[in-house]
Amino acid sequence: MAGHSSRISGFYRGSVAERLDALVEHAGVDGAVRGYFATGGGLAIDAADRMSENVIAVHGLPLGVALNFTINGHDHVVPMAVEEASVVAAASNAARMVREGGGFHGTASAAVMTAQVQFDGVPDAGSAEARVAAVRDEVFACGNASIPRMVERGFGCRDLDVRVLDAAEGIVVVHVYVDVGDAMGANTVDTVAEAVAPVLQHALGGFVGLRILSNLPTRRRVHVHCDVPDAALGGAEIADGIARASRFASLDPYRACTHNKGFMNGIDAAAVALGQDWRSIEAGAHAWAASKGTYGPISTWTRTATGLRGEVDMPLAVGTVGGSTTAHAGVRAAFALLRVSDARELAVVLAAVGLASNLAALRALAGEGIQRGHMRLHHRKHEHAEPVSCPK
Repeated sequence: MAGHSSRISGFYRGSVAERLDALVEHAGVDGAVRGYFATGGGLAIDAADRMSENVIAVHGLPLGVALNFTINGHDHVVPMAVEEASVVAAASNAARMVREGGGFHGTASAAVMTAQVQFDGVPDAGSAEARVAAVRDEVFACGNASIPRMVERGFGCRDLDVRVLDAAEGIVVVHVYVDVGDAMGANTVDTVAEAVAPVLQHALGGFVGLRILSNLPTRRRVHVHCDVPDAALGGAEIADGIARASRFASLDPYRACTHNKGFMNGIDAAAVALGQDWRSIEAGAHAWAASKGTYGPISTWTRTATGLRGEVDMPLAVGTVGGSTTAHAGVRAAFALLRVSDARELAVVLAAVGLASNLAALRALAGEGIQRGHMRLHHRKHEHAEPVSCPK
């Protein structure tokens, strides 16, 4: 990352060609990647046909870049695919504020996903945990045998636990925890769930139910924090307002929902550009927000002596290998632009983009109001729009 910068002054004022030239100069974009973006990017129809079903065309979204991000001491230019102009502009502006406080800092845990194997009618459900513990090694051996290439790379089954959901009906679920490396891991975890079900049924009895991953990967977490000086935010009064708005979200699920939408604006746009399963990310984030018994905020902002501290701790399953990361030329180009080394670094970057988007929304609410900035960008989007004529 040495010599690469995400701080590119006046970037938004340039033409598309000038922006691409700036990325070559400042962000290390090579000629092949620039050439791909210069043609408009997109997805070839034959590739689209291989990726999905009943394909008739390719649906486009604007691909922009969020600037000013410094994360764990490295600069990142973040690709974002989204139809809403304010999402990219807001993330870039907030990242500039955070940059003045030293940037974002974060860590991600190992990529441990959760395979669920569900049983009905288990006799003596109270002893289920002990019976499963007795076949733990056999479960792991069977699960690992089903994913030999993953095991060869040093990953595979790591742990398990048992949850009795209804003792009277004998409803039991076994979680098998699988380290999937740099993959998102859905297919790997589903394979393990299918493979270990017969071993578990032999130990538990009852009837095998669902065998599938959970999109709430509580052992695959990312934590990111940042400190923002009062001066970067526009003064202590605005910082106070942001902290109060964050507190409001912690007290009221109606507000928390919109607070979290502002956070997910950034993650989703970057996730789409980078070929991630954004539906899984959304599901996990909102389940996590409700996991304490009432729906609450994913991120928090609190006052410090000199400004604000923002924090997020959440489950986040992303991958740098497999899926669209190999099938989609645009996704490969987006990764070349972003420059991350593995899935854990990708998770930290996405969580930082979420915090930036969240901060921008809260600052607008505490300052000029959310609508003024939105409408300024909406006007720009529509002033040159062609009228749409629908086929009859």
